[in-house]
Amino acid sequence: MKAIQCVQWGGPERLQLSEVPLPEPAAGEVRIRVTAAGVNFPDALIIQKKYQVQPPLPFVPGTEVAGTIDAVGEGVSRLKAGERVVAFVGLGGFAQYVCVAQAQVAPLPANVDLAVAAGFTLTYATAQHALVERGQLSSGETLLVLGAGGGVGLAAVELGKLAGARVIAAASSEEKLQAARGLGADELIDYSSSDLRETVKSMTDGRGVDVVYDPVGGAYTAAALRSLAWRGRLLLIGFAAGEIPQLPANLLLLKEMSAIGVHWGEFAKRDPASNRRLLAQLFGWLAEGRLKPLVSKQYPLAETSQALQDLLARRAVGKLVIRP
Repeated sequence: MKAIQCVQWGGPERLQLSEVPLPEPAAGEVRIRVTAAGVNFPDALIIQKKYQVQPPLPFVPGTEVAGTIDAVGEGVSRLKAGERVVAFVGLGGFAQYVCVAQAQVAPLPANVDLAVAAGFTLTYATAQHALVERGQLSSGETLLVLGAGGGVGLAAVELGKLAGARVIAAASSEEKLQAARGLGADELIDYSSSDLRETVKSMTDGRGVDVVYDPVGGAYTAAALRSLAWRGRLLLIGFAAGEIPQLPANLLLLKEMSAIGVHWGEFAKRDPASNRRLLAQLFGWLAEGRLKPLVSKQYPLAETSQALQDLLARRAVGKLVIRP
């Protein structure tokens, strides 16, 4: 089969399109014929040796896939060949086939497009896990979403509105902000041309926001932290800006605020039953049309390097998808 391999650490331009052996499912695993694979920020970090997981070379990157099961290993009872599924694979997604433990696989409703599903799982599961389980976002509260034009940010905008929150979307361009507006954002902030903290203060009559959803990091985290209301919650999703912020603990103390880490992938591994319930709810909403994820561009497998370069350059609006 064809696969994208990382054979040396570095940027996306070093990835290679290779012929590799077709994998065979071990006990408890299924093999998926990949129709589409989502492109995510961890995919760009792991090939540069900047992610918390550092697999031995060579390896196939790619975190999440959608496709059809074509073989099952010994002991697999919940899934069968021919089923349309999504899977969080961690590694191996940028290939024509991938094997994965059945606990990390979820069936797809018949009316859900596979390309949409491939770009849906990580972003929406991360956002739902963050907002509801970690952030305890309640109806009537105010949510500030940083990086609101990217995949994880737009998912948080949609799910925040579904939870009944007032959503302030912050992003770096008018195109990204309009995408957030289209998914229900109540207020918009272009933080490339305006002061984030002062604008939030004005929009909330000086009170601040209840929850910040932060996949960006860098200098924006400090401004967002200072924009929190009494007992506000800062949800740390990732550091797309490249800089890991240092939080002033005295601010957390003075306003009884919380800084909360969010790692959906680890949650999914540690508590697969709860994760299956979370995914079933999300895919139910997707099938009902209550969620409308934006897949802005699809690439053939041979252009995976370009997709990752577009992601790193922050040119992506919504999700990017590879079609093996």
